[in-house]
Amino acid sequence: MEIYETHSEIAERKSWLLSLIVIVLVAFGVLVLLQGIALAFVPVLFNIPVEDLLGLIGGNFDVPNGRMAMLFVQGIGSGIGFWVAAWIITRYIEKADLHWDVQISRFQWKALLIVLGVTVGGMFFNSLLVYLNSNLALPESMSEIEAWMKATEDQLMQLTKFLTDFQTIPELIMGILVIGVLAGIGEEMFFRGLVQAKMHKYLKSGHWGVWVTAIIFSAIHLQFYGFLPRVFLGAIFGYMYLFTGSLIYPILAHIFNNSFTVIMVYMSNQGLIDFDLESTDDVSYTASLLGLLVLLVGIYYLKKMKIPKDGQLD
Repeated sequence: MEIYETHSEIAERKSWLLSLIVIVLVAFGVLVLLQGIALAFVPVLFNIPVEDLLGLIGGNFDVPNGRMAMLFVQGIGSGIGFWVAAWIITRYIEKADLHWDVQISRFQWKALLIVLGVTVGGMFFNSLLVYLNSNLALPESMSEIEAWMKATEDQLMQLTKFLTDFQTIPELIMGILVIGVLAGIGEEMFFRGLVQAKMHKYLKSGHWGVWVTAIIFSAIHLQFYGFLPRVFLGAIFGYMYLFTGSLIYPILAHIFNNSFTVIMVYMSNQGLIDFDLESTDDVSYTASLLGLLVLLVGIYYLKKMKIPKDGQLD
């Protein structure tokens, strides 16, 4: 039920390789350009000298206003970046129409409640996938690759911990805006709105479209020991779009998922709850399986729901 209506030659199934190359090049170019622009504004907006900014980029996080500055760069470069890349490709390259009037007409509050329930269920089951993924070990013959993967993962985790070490309300709000809202909108517009719909067409299968897109979505985050849970999360968002035909649902689910985590981290930093973003030692199999049950039941009802047909495409 995804909507991606275009008659452009480059969007045809026979041009799939060229189309994907264009998507990669445009996305990479936009992300790099916007991150560069954001970095150029950091010294002025956050009163950070250029030498301190270079140190911050290099991993020296002991810089005043450093967290707010890095969140600003991430929000512009990634959140808005993915949205801009999707907009350029759909509007100017493939001249596609997502028919937002139809997508809006497919919104129901009852469906949204089911979507949020599915998201919560996915969070509980994903804790099991996080645990299993973190304990994966490669064969001895691939020990060097595994060492590189772990080193890369540690570097990314240090950056994640720095970005999410919220100590003030302004930092919390900035975190919700960047990690929750902008990432939710930008990534869903690009991966579900653009890539998934095209994969569905190229592979002639909605299910293959969902899972291939989820794998790509997880891979670009370059977090190897979080690969499986992110694939699963991407697939959940993908099925929300496939079964409802409205990007509004996966966008809101993505925002809810990320914002909830941001709030949990902040509450932990304030000593209000016990929550460790890095912890992969403990897992409740009962809670995980219950979460999977809630998720599957929610997806089933979402698929069976009578989504509004006003303005629906044939």
